[in-house]
Parts: sequence; structure tokens; C-alpha cells
Amino acid sequence: MTDTRKQLGRSRRWVVKIGSSLLTDEGRGLAKAAIDDWVEQVARLCQQGVEVVLVSSGAVAEGMARLGWTARPSALYELQAAAAVGQMGLVQTYESSFLKHGLKTAQVLLTHDDLSNRKRYLNARSTLRTLLKLKVVPIVNENDTVAMEEIRFGDNDTLAALVANLVEADVLVILTDQAGMFDKDPRSNPDAKLLPEVSAADPLLEVMAGGTAGKVGRGGMLTKVRAAKLAARSGASTLVAPGRVAGVLDAIAAGQHVGTLFTPGQETFVARKQWLASHLQLRGKLVIDAGAARVLRESGRSLLAVGVKNVTGDFMRGEVVACVDEQGIELARGLVNYSADETRRIMGLASDRIEEALGYVDEPELIHRDNLVLI
Repeated sequence: MTDTRKQLGRSRRWVVKIGSSLLTDEGRGLAKAAIDDWVEQVARLCQQGVEVVLVSSGAVAEGMARLGWTARPSALYELQAAAAVGQMGLVQTYESSFLKHGLKTAQVLLTHDDLSNRKRYLNARSTLRTLLKLKVVPIVNENDTVAMEEIRFGDNDTLAALVANLVEADVLVILTDQAGMFDKDPRSNPDAKLLPEVSAADPLLEVMAGGTAGKVGRGGMLTKVRAAKLAARSGASTLVAPGRVAGVLDAIAAGQHVGTLFTPGQETFVARKQWLASHLQLRGKLVIDAGAARVLRESGRSLLAVGVKNVTGDFMRGEVVACVDEQGIELARGLVNYSADETRRIMGLASDRIEEALGYVDEPELIHRDNLVLI
């Protein structure tokens, strides 16, 4: 076992993605025995204090099986209909399986637009983090029943990577029907060699991946390579692992050598801040007092409303604002949890008075430290 694998096994927040071919036994209907096995392993992770977000494919494939379709339709409205039918069975199966282990689940359906719109991005982030705090296992899928072509993720590998960014996961595990990534397509090259560990930033990976998706899913090894690059933006390692191997999640948690590990190539904290910084477009400005300025500079802690003296701009929740001291020197930028109007009403107030001023409270912090970049 390498130190990297051991460190991976100690990760506290996982996103686990299970592909359609695994979940639906190559399109023949939900593989309930296999699902029970993966759920049992997720339950063991939860018992060890690991927070798990499950990204599940399978709604369209299960719908196809229920409708008696043998080939994936190309018409968007037929895909949406299949997803609507299949989602019922998929969620029921997960719920009953997790209940055997005393775990509650929650269904979260997302579109690309949910994660590109800042307000909805923060709402989705808050919901997922709250579910994890409540010891609930979120089961995420693309909202295939309503998504239009231009806002569809295209495959759940990409969705899983974006969710890893969203919840700031330590590791993204993509369970597939392959042993991992090979230096060439093993289906047509018997001499292909499994790659045990690679850098997600390696430009040669996409060339090596090539290939196409199966008849059930939309992804392939190429989408997994691109997902690993996306996950690396927020510092997450990605492990592409064989989902049909018994105890695969247990093996990963034990730091054993399984699948292909894509390392992010830089320290996690730095990667996350760079990822956040790449999104920055200022919508307003917060003038903060000396105490708040000192806390930001020296401790990198969250910005609270009590430290704000003035607000400029007309921003919405989830947009980016600058934090400046009383001399006008910019100290930080971050995603604000309240609109400009709301911020003006709560500035100078302690966090426990936000509900009194607004009638509700979204977050105790004005800008959480995870969404704050020092300048």
C-alpha cells in the first residue's frame, strides 16, 4: 500500500458514483442484490464517521427495462419519460436497502443550471451539507425528466465530479465495469496495462482513454478522465474502481490497491481556493471593521455580519463581493450568503440576531470561510 492509498482510506467525505451498467445488470433491470451489497459497504463507511454522497445512474436504464425498450432512445422526450418511470424503482430500491441499516436517504435531482447559477449553487450546497450533518445519505441524480438538451450534464461522471466540487469531497469514487484505466483499450488490446496511479492533469490521459460508452450508459473512460480533472479543481482525488469486485469500497477504505487513482496534483486547500477564485466576478463590496479584518488576515475564519460597517452594490445571495477594510484596502473576496438588502439589515448584528432582523436565517455566517479567498 502506498502512502497515497492510505491517506485516501482516511478521507472523511466521499462522493461515490455507480454507473448504469452496474446498477441495471447491463440494462436487464435493477441489480438489487448488487445494490444491497454496495449499500452495506456505504453503511460501514458511515459507521466509521465517513460522510457519503451517492451519485446514482440508472433511472433511464431502469425505465427502459420497465417499458420493454432494448435500445436507448435518441429523442429527448423519450429519455425524459424513461427517467420518470425508472426513477420510481431506483429510489424505492435505495430507500428499502438503506433502511435495513438504519440509514435515512434523500433524493436530490440536479441540472447543470443548478450548479452554474450562484444562488442555486449555494442552495444545493447548503442542502447537501445539511443532509450530511443529519446523517442522511443524499442520493443524487441528474434531473433527466425536465432537463433540456443544452443544460444536461451528458453523463453522471461529470455530475459526480461537480458534486465533489460542490460538497468539497476528499475523494470521488467512480464504480465501473472495468478494473480501472488502462494505457490502451483492453477490449481490443490484450497487452493493455492497468494504470495504478496517474496525475489528473496529465494531458496524455484523454488520448489513452478514447473509446465510447456502452449501450446503457452515456459515459466511457474518457468521461471519467474528464471527471477526475473536474474533481481535481477542488482538490479531490478520484478513484476509478471495479464495482463488481466484492468489498470494493471496504478495500478502498482500508487503503488497499484497487483501480486507478487520479491525484489532483496540488495540495487540497490550495486547489479549492484556486477553483473558487476562478469564479470571481465582483457584484458588491463589504466594508469591515478592524476586528473582522484582523480575523480574516490572521485566522482565515468566516466573515460574520457583526463585523460589517457598510455595504455597496446590489448583489444577490451566492454572488461574489469584496471585503475591504476601513481604509479601502481589499482583503478578501467570497460568495455571500445574503443579498445586499438583507446584508444592510443585519450588518453589525451578532449571528444569533439574524433571525430577529430578517424573520429567518439561512446561514450564521455572512461569508463562510470555505467560500472566502484572501487577496
